[in-house]
Amino acid sequence: MYYNSIIETIGNTPLVKLNKVNKGIPGTILVKVEYFNPGNSMKDRMAIKMVEDAEKEGKLKPGGTIIEGTSGNTGMGLALAAISKGYKCIFTLADKQSKEKMDILRAMGAEVIVCPTNVSPDDPRSYYSVAKKIHEETPNSIYPNQYDNMSNSRAHYETTGPEIWEQTEGKITHWAAGVGTGGSMCGTSRFLKEQNPEIRSIGIDSYGSVFKKYKETGKFDEKEIYPYLTEGIGEDILPKNVDFAMIDHFIKVTDKDGAIMTRRLAREEGLFCGWSCGSAVHGALEYAEEHLKEDDVMVIILPDHGTRYLGKIYNDDWMKDHGFIENTDYATAKNIVKKRSSSYKLISIESDKKIGEVVKLLDELSISQLPVTKSGEFVGSISDTKLLNKLVENPELRDKPIAEIMDDPFKIIAMNTTVDTISSMMNHGDKALMVLDDKNEAHIITKQDLLMAFAD
Repeated sequence: MYYNSIIETIGNTPLVKLNKVNKGIPGTILVKVEYFNPGNSMKDRMAIKMVEDAEKEGKLKPGGTIIEGTSGNTGMGLALAAISKGYKCIFTLADKQSKEKMDILRAMGAEVIVCPTNVSPDDPRSYYSVAKKIHEETPNSIYPNQYDNMSNSRAHYETTGPEIWEQTEGKITHWAAGVGTGGSMCGTSRFLKEQNPEIRSIGIDSYGSVFKKYKETGKFDEKEIYPYLTEGIGEDILPKNVDFAMIDHFIKVTDKDGAIMTRRLAREEGLFCGWSCGSAVHGALEYAEEHLKEDDVMVIILPDHGTRYLGKIYNDDWMKDHGFIENTDYATAKNIVKKRSSSYKLISIESDKKIGEVVKLLDELSISQLPVTKSGEFVGSISDTKLLNKLVENPELRDKPIAEIMDDPFKIIAMNTTVDTISSMMNHGDKALMVLDDKNEAHIITKQDLLMAFAD
């Protein structure tokens, strides 16, 4: 038996049981190892689907050009399809993507254009905008747009979902995946939920991305958006392939926690996979620790291969430069919260509270900062330093509502964020941080909490 071209080998990737990184967590936890695809990532599935659907619709003709904005892996899948079918490729990538991804795409014959990361999606310099512009100026070209092209989700509905259902003999109870374009998470989830509506889908998001907040509140909060390093998950837009009805719960994962778990998967499980794989496993295990039972079966998708990240998370110098080298002796936000008295209750102030009253409250409680709320939601924060500076400038402010001078809300971090990561965030300007426990109750973490953690 032989295949007529490399694209016929896409799919039917194996499920592998985790044995070490999940130690002490109940249930059977399996990973879908997508780097067995010929392009070493799950994006091969949707890339060939988008190309073949474009051919059927008459949008892609012989000798045409495929133009796409990609984090690298979709580009690889499209490049394989282009080689097999005789098309040209032009790809735009954000400059945070690894050099290895760019080199691989060039090796596959694609033209690669690097664009800045820290610009808005509608900025003409963004990799979204540049790809669209090149498409408009290039005759006989297509812009697949993996974010809004529903062939993306359909590819996983037709292949990934059925494979997992068959491989687990229908015993799967939980499905976890990183959410970027949303295709693999939502297409797979739709198929699995059609077989068994009780299956729970856990989406893995990154800090700096809008997904979790949008799922929980229905609000697109631009304050949630800030630069992060992890590639392939999270977004500052809402792609059409992200069907929030197909995602039951979101877990956010820090850059560092995802990187550390990725290295652990290589060393402890023999799975040499990419950064977002570590993020997916870290977030899924955080969920599993609280919710999985012994009879449950969780499947986590591992999107790509470690060769894409040799110069980053598999490079000790790079890890040290970013403060990511792991230290398993470090405490976490969860440890800090657990040490608190059972009578602990977060103190916050309403946004219409007068500034003078807030000053008195801070003095009475001997605290230096507070979260600000409105109708039960965190809408801002205030510190004694900010209050002092503003009152010195204008003493009459004491009768104004705190909303007039409050800062942005404290950032919310994951329960398993290590104290060295928390320390780094505070050193970069965060006066305090917040964390939600398993009962969804909020806790504030201050520099004093950190000092106590290190003292222990």
